[in-house]
Amino acid sequence: MDTLDLLPLELENVGLAERPMVIAGPCSAETEEQVMQTAHELAAQGLKIFRAGIWKPRTKPGGFEGIGSEGLAWLKRVKKETGMFTATEVATAHHVYEALKYGVDILWIGARTTANPFAVQEIADALKGVDIPVLVKNPVNPDLELWIGALLRLNRAGIKRLGVIHRGFSSYDKKIYRNLPQWHLPVEMKRRFPQLPIFCDPSHIGGKRDLIQSLSQQAMDLQFEGLIVESHCNPDCAWSDASQQVTPESLRAILDSLILRDMKQSTESLEDLRKQIDELDTQLLEVLARRMRVSDEIGLYKKEHNISILQTTRYDEILEKRCLMGEQMGLSAAFMKVVLEAIHSESVHRQMQIMNK
Repeated sequence: MDTLDLLPLELENVGLAERPMVIAGPCSAETEEQVMQTAHELAAQGLKIFRAGIWKPRTKPGGFEGIGSEGLAWLKRVKKETGMFTATEVATAHHVYEALKYGVDILWIGARTTANPFAVQEIADALKGVDIPVLVKNPVNPDLELWIGALLRLNRAGIKRLGVIHRGFSSYDKKIYRNLPQWHLPVEMKRRFPQLPIFCDPSHIGGKRDLIQSLSQQAMDLQFEGLIVESHCNPDCAWSDASQQVTPESLRAILDSLILRDMKQSTESLEDLRKQIDELDTQLLEVLARRMRVSDEIGLYKKEHNISILQTTRYDEILEKRCLMGEQMGLSAAFMKVVLEAIHSESVHRQMQIMNK
């Protein structure tokens, strides 16, 4: 089993005890004036870690792709004038060397970079012998092993102050979110590595500033340790991702609205309810096993009578009726669709095995 040798992510006077640990600042460092104004406004709201994109890889060429190393001097000035720590994204060894030269306190690796093991290894090699916190965003595609692989490469290079950033996963379906949350993946990451701090990036998940509060609350309910939020002194005029940035004042209001559940409270009072869950899960598994046995009998019948496995009309009928029944019982259509598709997929797989014996 993969293991990580971790040290606490805490910075001087900024620890994870201050939950959520918040990293905030503009998507991009655009001008020195914009950076300094935003930083001073965030500092006035009590924020302690300032982020800004120096190099901005865009999906398509032609947009603003970052001010480059010139902006690192502005981050240095932010530290001097506000006392805030600074953070920025790195995607190459050159970025690492430049950021370290200007005293950046925290580095993060973006989603596109995480998806490329060659790029992650280049960054890991550049960081050998350096003690600096590094946060790793999830890859653009929902691949937990690829995400873990990036952490392992950094850890083996000697980076022990590690954390991850959940920024959602790319999808064609952008009706609600810019990137689908798929919360079960960071939850599984936390299960495998309980000591690994997880930050939520509600700006990139939602893609809209009015979703930041609800996404941040969900992250807190899932016991994430921190948030990384895009905040700009004049969001509507931002040179990149204007729709997902908030003013420092709005960010303060969002943070003040969050309800923080007790992460250490005893759960003994839940024991009876958990026993009920265990019993119901056992019943569910028994029912599923019986259903699959019936599906096997159907497979034998189809084989004996030379009938094709896939009967789309029947499947469509089941999907429609069961989803409707589920909704009437208080289950969402989206949940029912996932469950029924999984059951159907397993049934088809078993029948194919029977057919080919």
